[in-house]
Amino acid sequence: MNISSEQQVFAIYSRKSKFTGKGESIENQIEMCRQYISRCFGQEQADSALVYEDEGFSGGSTKRPNFQRMMKDVHSGKIQTIVCYRLDRLTRNTKDCFEFVEELEHCGAAFISIKENFDLTTPTGRLMFTFVAALAQMERETIADRIRDNLQELAKTGRWLGGNTPLGYESEGTEYCKVDGKKRKTFHLKLIPEEAQLVQMIFSKFLELKSLTKLETYLLNQDYKTRQGKPFSRFAIRELIMNPVYAKADGAMYQYLIANEVQPFSDQSTFDGSHGIMAYNRTEQTKGSTTRKKPIEEWVVSVGEHEGIVSGEDWIAVQGLLDENKSKSYRWRAGQSNEALLSGLLHCRCGYCMRPKVTSRTTGDGERHFRYLCELKEKSRRHKCDNKDINGNHLDRAVCFEIKRLAEDKSELNRRLATGKKAFVDKSNQLTTDLERLKKAQRENQREISALVDSLAKMTSIPGKQSILDGINERSERNKSIQENIQELEQILQEQNLQSQSFEILRDMLRSFAATMDDMTVEQKRLAIRVIVKDVVWDGKKVHIYLFGDDDPSGDDIDFPPPDDGQDNPDGPLCEDSK
Repeated sequence: MNISSEQQVFAIYSRKSKFTGKGESIENQIEMCRQYISRCFGQEQADSALVYEDEGFSGGSTKRPNFQRMMKDVHSGKIQTIVCYRLDRLTRNTKDCFEFVEELEHCGAAFISIKENFDLTTPTGRLMFTFVAALAQMERETIADRIRDNLQELAKTGRWLGGNTPLGYESEGTEYCKVDGKKRKTFHLKLIPEEAQLVQMIFSKFLELKSLTKLETYLLNQDYKTRQGKPFSRFAIRELIMNPVYAKADGAMYQYLIANEVQPFSDQSTFDGSHGIMAYNRTEQTKGSTTRKKPIEEWVVSVGEHEGIVSGEDWIAVQGLLDENKSKSYRWRAGQSNEALLSGLLHCRCGYCMRPKVTSRTTGDGERHFRYLCELKEKSRRHKCDNKDINGNHLDRAVCFEIKRLAEDKSELNRRLATGKKAFVDKSNQLTTDLERLKKAQRENQREISALVDSLAKMTSIPGKQSILDGINERSERNKSIQENIQELEQILQEQNLQSQSFEILRDMLRSFAATMDDMTVEQKRLAIRVIVKDVVWDGKKVHIYLFGDDDPSGDDIDFPPPDDGQDNPDGPLCEDSK
């Protein structure tokens, strides 16, 4: 490489899709790169080289945190040369390789692969680079093909490959002996009659009600619960009725699959109307992203060993209704905004959150009229909670008035502000600790998945694959749960940090709250309230405001009279004119 060491800042990049202390481990890659820099450019350059490492990430995508951080440093001029052990440590995608080189050229930076020893300033070097990049992508695609081939072979058996069993079934193992005398287990789904009746009822009710919202209300009022003892949410119901495992493998289901370009890995004669459908490869899980549902034509489908619960015709009808409802679903439009100040703070006496419901009417001041409505009351249609709605415009003004009164007592306000700030800091620290713990667990889990996937890709025979697939499915489900928790924590932490960073500004705002409130934006008011208010509870007659630093757990009460503007009927029909 024709690179001058003068004023050069070197970056060492290393990546490995699974954890290992041998061979091309992260540590070994870094050490070999340091030795190369020392040998070619001097020990000082080697010692000062910046290190970027991504462990537990695949080379199929460049969406890796430290790779992205390194490229930002290249664009900012902080790095002039990137050194890695081998090209496929950067990426296994030919397109990404070329884009990477173009980025470096644009920034005037250089690239060294110590294994292939590329010189991208010469035509020969570029040719070799293209060749190696194509080989890396071919290797990645070959691994993916092997995994799909293995899935297809296992699909022919119709077995349950592990993971959380769907409602209505349990996993049952059957032992068998191999020719070498070793015992092995295969698994299939076994019907649980009581749960199967519930599943059948859910499908039947959805076909009758034709609405997830109405079905959620029905199940809530009838006290039906999930296996975890929780009420069925719309999301849980939707996932259940979309699962093809419940569909009987009958003639209607066979024709549906063929029409959707799915070639089952079972003969048409096995679609006997009794056994259920087993569909593999339905989702794709990408590190750092939510699980993506794959289109039906990518499924690997066969007739399972288990008993189906609903007819193919009913399952297909349900999918049609879901598609129809999706096309009619309400979508947020630009210009709409949430003017409510107490969203997330206000709770009903039953413990559920109260959410704002905006109407098409306006108040005398020209504001959009809205009321706060209990979530449980709305979902159960008053069967589980009959607490009155509350005029949102009036309540927000009343809470602001109470804060104005508090702001008049400077010493009391300062005490509560100090307590509020400490609460923010303590909560942020705890959230950060919890987030790091979850991310660590996710990284460990991903390493285990990568190791199992690599093992599966290298296998050429069916025996032994079952236990590997069980492990992959189990860890994939765990990853899904961890990722959901991480996203929730990150959102909360982002809000906490925003409030913490804005605390000094908000403190000044609160000190002159009475004079400046009218000039504040809705978001400023919302943040200001959250600096000193922990919780607000509506019991149907009074509003209880709980402030940071309160010694009295009963909170400060506001007598809330019935609305006097003639525009709100707390006991009127739900969502009559709300959007």
